[in-house]
Amino acid sequence: MSNSQRYAMLASRLIDSGSLLRLGSLRQLIIGSFLVALIPLAALLWQSHTDLTRVSRMTIDETQQIAGIVSKVQQLESASVVLERALRQYQVLKNDVAERLVQNALIRFDERYAALCDAKVSVDGCESVNTVLAELKSFSAFTSEADLAPGLGRLRTALVDVHESVDDAIEARLTVQRQDVADMQAKQSWLSALLVSVSLALILLGSQLVINPVRKLKLIIRMLARQQGRLPPLSTRAPKELVGVEKDLHWLGERLAQLEHIRTALLRHAAHELKTPLASIKEGCALLTDGTVGALSESQQEVMSLLASSTSRLNTLIEKLLDYNLLLQQAQASFTRVDVEQMVSQCIEDYQLALQNHKLAVNIEASSISADAELLRRIFDNLLSNAVAHGALDKTIYIRVAVENDTALIDVANHGSKIPPEKISNLFEPFVRGDGARNDNVIGTGLGLSIVADCARIMHGEVNVIDVDYAEVCFRVVIPQQEDQ
Repeated sequence: MSNSQRYAMLASRLIDSGSLLRLGSLRQLIIGSFLVALIPLAALLWQSHTDLTRVSRMTIDETQQIAGIVSKVQQLESASVVLERALRQYQVLKNDVAERLVQNALIRFDERYAALCDAKVSVDGCESVNTVLAELKSFSAFTSEADLAPGLGRLRTALVDVHESVDDAIEARLTVQRQDVADMQAKQSWLSALLVSVSLALILLGSQLVINPVRKLKLIIRMLARQQGRLPPLSTRAPKELVGVEKDLHWLGERLAQLEHIRTALLRHAAHELKTPLASIKEGCALLTDGTVGALSESQQEVMSLLASSTSRLNTLIEKLLDYNLLLQQAQASFTRVDVEQMVSQCIEDYQLALQNHKLAVNIEASSISADAELLRRIFDNLLSNAVAHGALDKTIYIRVAVENDTALIDVANHGSKIPPEKISNLFEPFVRGDGARNDNVIGTGLGLSIVADCARIMHGEVNVIDVDYAEVCFRVVIPQQEDQ
């Protein structure tokens, strides 16, 4: 089994055992993931060090061998020069001293020849040198230098062949060495890619073990903010710190559900309890105003007018609370095709008296949209009521309805003071009233825009304040289009 296969098996085992990291704390998970991700890198460093050591050792050995061969060739050539000079001296002197010099030169040349030709490197020309050397050992048989010259010429030719053969052998060794280095580099490259990929996979695995619980926490927080039903069950494979946060969020969800139930019950009971005495007060005011129980003076009639106006206003507030309470209990919208022109016309007729000091500019590009009819009517009612109450008098109120990219866009705009950016963030919260005096000189409930936001949310949409060039204030409701139910 190769090193790469062993590394791959080790990485797969680490990935398979990744679930064990989920059981620890967040610190253990991060440190463990970091250490596990370092294992392939450590293996890569170890393999690189091993290959570098082997290349260095191979380079040193090859260099020493090449240097040794070159040195032996030079020594053989030097010995051949000494041998040639000794042979020429012998042909001239013909004495014992010259003969001993030739014998010593032959012995040295034979040693140098054996050292070169008996080496591990195969050298061509050694046979020719050996043949010529055998002839030259019978140097005493040569009568003149002319008889010696052909043998010396053949010796020089054989030495040239030996030198060229050694050069070729050195070049072949260098080629093999370069090929080995190239193969090692290629192996190091794909091994580096493999181990870095494994390390990256382990890093992604470790990060995923943290990201998944965090995503679940974000989902729970979003569900708590939007009140989207039951929360998902507690995680069994997550760092204990994140599991603790998830438990706290579940507790918070239960607490918010309890508070929401208490608020809904309080609004429902309070509104119903107020309706009964209010009806009695209105009936009493009507009897006194009609003079059923006796005639009233002018000042008493003025007081009764104020009481009737207050009871009417209180009745409106109670109806708003009941409407808001009913809206809170509605969890799902029923989408149908709604005739927008007809609904807008009905809203305008209902607010005809309030709109007498305003001009209307209605631009409806979509004849019908997919929406919950009851929720859409509440949106139009409250946005139009808001524009009438806070818009500038003798100015135009704009109503535009269009469909773009399977999304219905409802714009209701009016002239008047722009809404400060710092007020927009909590403008759609319940019981938040806008600044400035209303055109109807009454105190608002602060529920109108909140009802608009809740109606849009139930239809999976939203409401925002946008900037337009034809009015100072514009509310845009976005409703995704769905199939009719």
